[in-house]
Amino acid sequence: MARTAESNGTSTHNGTGNGSGTELGRYLRARRAQVTPADVGLPAGTGLRRTPGLRREELATLAGVSVDYYTRLERGRETNPSPAVIDAIGRALRLRGDAHERLHDLAELASGRVSEPRPTTDDVVRDSVLRMLEGLRPMPAYVVGRFNHMLAANPAGRALMPGLWDWPAEQRNVTRYLFLHPVGRELYVPWTETVAQSVAHLRAVGGADPDDPRMTALIGELMLKSPEFAAIWDRYEVRERGGGTKTFAHPKVGEMTLTYEVMRLARTGGQRLVVYQAAAGSADEDAVLKLDAGAPGRPGDPRTTYDE
Repeated sequence: MARTAESNGTSTHNGTGNGSGTELGRYLRARRAQVTPADVGLPAGTGLRRTPGLRREELATLAGVSVDYYTRLERGRETNPSPAVIDAIGRALRLRGDAHERLHDLAELASGRVSEPRPTTDDVVRDSVLRMLEGLRPMPAYVVGRFNHMLAANPAGRALMPGLWDWPAEQRNVTRYLFLHPVGRELYVPWTETVAQSVAHLRAVGGADPDDPRMTALIGELMLKSPEFAAIWDRYEVRERGGGTKTFAHPKVGEMTLTYEVMRLARTGGQRLVVYQAAAGSADEDAVLKLDAGAPGRPGDPRTTYDE
């Protein structure tokens, strides 16, 4: 029998953010389940704990609010918390950075004081961006949409993810590739860390419009087909990446560690340019040069559309 939201501290939902209560309540339940008494200096107590993380009364005490108030907030019956209360709850939940900002965003949405605009989803990549992709060679570079759908790539960018381009255009999603493509599950080292970051990033960039049909279709498919994705998604971690380092176990050019930068493209409804680099004169740079030299589709249009 499935456990209820009351017994395990998380919400029951269809994986897309829909369900009873507010998105704020779902976020609070998911994050509360991840904080243990030991994390905040509380004794675990005796007996069996039904809640995997903090109990409501424990969190309310830490945040300096009444248990009744916090319970109503979590269940969506209180929709007008003050910024000070949200800050206190965020500190009690040990939220930082994007995760703390997201808590404030969801509180504003729940209050009805603001309405977060639905960003347009534009799959058309500007010609100037396509020329820039070509100009970045031999560095792998590509453009993804708001929900990580692949929209365009230069030759090295295509070669970086073997097998992705064998899928129909509407299925070419980087997060989907990570979980459901056999090469995607072997390409990134370590895989578990990479996918956790990807899901947290998807939560951050897609959270403004969780009911978008493309978002719900992607999350629904991954929830059904990947138990690993379902477990990570339920943690409700939020972290937008602006860059970092990734190690690839590439089947054609071997292992390479590349730095990458993620840049938002203005006036695109959420498109992002991702560019990988290697240190000059390094073995990683040699691997990148081999990747570009052996990439198919040169010359050609790096664009990919959903109606091809």
